[in-house]
Amino acid sequence: MSVASPIGKPSFDPALQAARQAAGPQHYPAGALYVVATPIGNLADITLRALHVLALADAIACEDTRHTQPLLRAYGIDGKPLLALHEHNEAEAAQAVIERLRRGERVACVSDAGTPAVSDPGARLVAACAAAGLRVVPLPGASSVTAAISAAGLAEGSFVFAGFLPAKAGERQAAVAVLAREPRAVVLLEAPHRIAALAEALAALGERRVTVARELTKQFEQIATLPCAGLPAWLAADAQRQRGEFALVLHTGSAAPPEDESDRVLKLLLAELPLKTAVRLAAELTGAPRNGLYERALALKAAGRPP
Repeated sequence: MSVASPIGKPSFDPALQAARQAAGPQHYPAGALYVVATPIGNLADITLRALHVLALADAIACEDTRHTQPLLRAYGIDGKPLLALHEHNEAEAAQAVIERLRRGERVACVSDAGTPAVSDPGARLVAACAAAGLRVVPLPGASSVTAAISAAGLAEGSFVFAGFLPAKAGERQAAVAVLAREPRAVVLLEAPHRIAALAEALAALGERRVTVARELTKQFEQIATLPCAGLPAWLAADAQRQRGEFALVLHTGSAAPPEDESDRVLKLLLAELPLKTAVRLAAELTGAPRNGLYERALALKAAGRPP
């Protein structure tokens, strides 16, 4: 996810000084990889410890050097060697980082925005360092996942992280069919050029609620909660709503058991009747909860069934 340019070029000199005072006395071992979270939109969402480590590091492994260089300069940090580490070269780049660590250097790992190794490069590097017996130090900070969860109002608190669903339509629909039977909340990420396709796929989940968070922490941040069935229309109502990076939270749902009597009855009715009618009759015949039957019916439709 991209980070907005600083408005009015604010000075982070006081923050750097505060970082040295607050984080400087801590121990930062040499020969360690520091996994550093950076802002997802608002430059002020950098931690004091992150600033200190970025200034202390001997080199910085980053997803895109063209992005990280101006980010560091905005914070008043310059002259650091930048090592490109992205999805296409991570295995090779990891070995170069390991060589530096074995020489006793401190290397910071950052992604374009947010926490590395969470739907961003970094996981292979961390695994390679751990396999080599080298220390990995995480520096927590900004995350679109936790930001979206905190704004979704999930009273139950339980969620799973699914990240980006497959780009191909058939695979995406199959993934949504699996999500239809997931009773916990689910966090998804999506890019602007694919959000409309994702919305169409999620519409199959009907009345299950979804919180859409776009441009989190940026000037035009927008957060809305609505039924999945209404998501395509919500996006289409304003062209601006399809711009920016997205984090979505599918709220908790109830899933019917896979092959019990209510499932068998539902499949038989769906073969002959419209979805809502089949669900209503299945609930009356079996006594199963209508909400669970409705989500199960949507899953069957999305998967291309019933036979």
